Amino acid sequence: MGSDALVKLDKPQAHVTRMTLNKPQRLNSMSFGLVEALYEAIEVVGRDNDTWVVVLTGAGRGFCSGLDLHDRGMPPNIEGLGFSRLAMKSMSFMGGVVPALRSLPQPVVAAINGPAIGGGLCLALGADIRYAAESAYFANAGITNGLAGSELGITYLLPRSVGMSHAAEILLTGRRFEAHDALQMGLVSRVVPDDQLLSAALETAASMCELSPFGLQMTKQCMWANVEISSLQAAIDFENRNQLLAGYTGNLDEAIAAWRENRKPVYEE
Repeated sequence: MGSDALVKLDKPQAHVTRMTLNKPQRLNSMSFGLVEALYEAIEVVGRDNDTWVVVLTGAGRGFCSGLDLHDRGMPPNIEGLGFSRLAMKSMSFMGGVVPALRSLPQPVVAAINGPAIGGGLCLALGADIRYAAESAYFANAGITNGLAGSELGITYLLPRSVGMSHAAEILLTGRRFEAHDALQMGLVSRVVPDDQLLSAALETAASMCELSPFGLQMTKQCMWANVEISSLQAAIDFENRNQLLAGYTGNLDEAIAAWRENRKPVYEE
């Protein structure tokens, strides 16, 4: 994807793909065009066996300011649709992008470099690890724009990230909260100076790439699945199967050999 694409992909270091929302003049707001480009980027990255970790960020001074209220455009493949079917297609097209991001086999580190508003907050919640720049801030936009504060999975993901009390205040008031507030409530795991954000995210991605790519993938899958699972025993049963599969990679033998030889392990699976 070229430099003028609405979502840029590049590889700043081995096994790490950076996915950059690229509409800085509109704070990377979510038009249908940008969301379509994000779907395409997710598909490309998901097929890339050489990518073990993804870093998601925004171009310019914002992460994502939510729905583009000035030029939304139209979703693809709408020929022949009447109003009702077009409306439903539009909603499902926007709403499906967070599950698509979450379904990536690779872990996603969000480097939230500025405002994450509405759908931008939802995109951040679709990542596995979230770092925020000191200048970043967050808000739920739907409720302040005369709509519901429920979109793109936020009423499912936010309470699981910050607890019901914090989530209810965010969703029902639409109040803006700053990066350090997000850290305190557990929405992000780290706040760093603006000029160090990307390097911090890439450093974490690099450290993850020293681990087993199979282990990373299975841990992400297990973590998200067990958020939805019905019981502790069902969660443990799923973990047991994943750990058994990981045992067949030979990685444990490599870890033991590396420990004995006083070196870092090198995992190929």
